[in-house]
Amino acid sequence: MSQDSVIDIAGLNIAIVAAWFNDDVTQGLLAGVVKTLTESGLSESQYKIIRVTGAVELAQAAMPLAKSGKFDAIIALGAIIRGKTSHYDHVCSMTAHGLQRVSLDTGLPVVFGVLTCDNVQQARERISYDRVGHKGEGHKGEEAARTALEMIAVMREVRAICQ
Repeated sequence: MSQDSVIDIAGLNIAIVAAWFNDDVTQGLLAGVVKTLTESGLSESQYKIIRVTGAVELAQAAMPLAKSGKFDAIIALGAIIRGKTSHYDHVCSMTAHGLQRVSLDTGLPVVFGVLTCDNVQQARERISYDRVGHKGEGHKGEEAARTALEMIAVMREVRAICQ
């Protein structure tokens, strides 16, 4: 499947799991996901938003959603911003490994829409604005939604080949 391919969105369901921690950033990610899914033709009934405390908790919520069989993909959103201790490294590692495990254990696309940034400014640039409102480096929430749609199509193709 090429990046220009169109996915059949009829009956499609996506779970969006978003962390509350660093909410000013995660709300921006979430807005970008919803905007892109809506522009792609999905209705509000085709996606479910679940909020969790922080990035580490994303996998705990994602696993039962993935196992439920009700969703075609999960988009995990969070923002991990480096502090003055090694806590950042542990949170990044736990989050990435947890979400990867959900995807590999269930076969469901789990999109890693978690920002790992040195500071808030970098995080804001990844949701298309900075402190003074200038355009940033692109919108990682929008990118996560597009990735989810593409991976749904790819996994449909893979499953068809494997049957």
